Amino acid sequence: MYTITIIAGARPNFMKIAPIIHAIEEAKSSGEALDYRLVHTGQHYDKNMSGSFFEQLSIPEPHVNLECSGGTQAEQTAAILVSFEKELTQYPADLVLVVGDVTSTMACALVAQKLHTKVAHVEAGIRSGDWTMPEEINRLVTDSITNYFFTTSELANDNLLKSGVEDNQIFYVGNTMIDTLLKQRPNFKPPEVYNQLELKPKSYIVMTLHRPANVDEESQLKAMIDEIIANTNDLPLIFPVHPRTAKILERLEVSHPRLHMVAPLSYLEFNYLVENAKAVITDSGGITEETSVMNVPCMTLRDNTERPETLTLGTNELVGTNPKAIKPYLEKLFEDQWKDYKTIPLWDGKTAERIVSHILNFESN
Repeated sequence: MYTITIIAGARPNFMKIAPIIHAIEEAKSSGEALDYRLVHTGQHYDKNMSGSFFEQLSIPEPHVNLECSGGTQAEQTAAILVSFEKELTQYPADLVLVVGDVTSTMACALVAQKLHTKVAHVEAGIRSGDWTMPEEINRLVTDSITNYFFTTSELANDNLLKSGVEDNQIFYVGNTMIDTLLKQRPNFKPPEVYNQLELKPKSYIVMTLHRPANVDEESQLKAMIDEIIANTNDLPLIFPVHPRTAKILERLEVSHPRLHMVAPLSYLEFNYLVENAKAVITDSGGITEETSVMNVPCMTLRDNTERPETLTLGTNELVGTNPKAIKPYLEKLFEDQWKDYKTIPLWDGKTAERIVSHILNFESN
């Protein structure tokens, strides 16, 4: 029996691993000697991650939650190292599979290699070039100690080859986040705010801001929101906001009749909101992937992106972090001049099948 320990540390990780679990279950039902253990490091506490969350994704609840939430970057990394070492010692595996770029990804890869266990990294090779982002450090460290690299784009392959990774270790498979999006799209459902405000398709804008560079610098955050409000005509702005950011906005006395701040939404509700929006304004990387595939205009309030394919083939534009740069993009949107989605290769809903097919080859070799 070939056993895989699958790591998830934050809510988006579960969207990425759900299709891989489905593909493993499919392989098992076809008689393959394959099994897995799902480990939640508990890195991010999220009250929305109840039993219904796992039900929505059609995956079982994790076998264990290591409950390593809170603390500084160093404290959290240390807690995950200690807890996952005990976990992997008690439940050895042939392969530890990590996804994305959170602290858990890096820490669990490190533990696995120290215990002489092979590591596979899903979403390997993506780079922003911005070393001030904790995620970029996590990507660099993880990819320096990975055995098998599952990539989302040709550019990610090139990044890995330039860093000295052997060609036969790289597997260009596509994007598991899009597997989940395409599978769950028929199940999207309107959140309460959609009905409360009697929203109509393409008649509102969705905002998400969470990066410290945007939300911790108070004058910057206020200037950005003021600029968005000033240039969105009469459209409602729906802003699912983290409680920490909400406190900052309260202190800044940011309010406007068109600005509707709501609690964080479930995956199915949030993507319903996005799919029907006129546009999305965000500083998230993952959302740029989903908006592209759903052909929804997207503006990224960052100076760099680790997902350049969303710029060249998707609906995403890199606005930057200067609030004054926002207006021309909104003008372009209201003039109906926005670009359409051109298909991104292998973002077709079959990525997880390809990953499990490669893992079965590792086993046979």
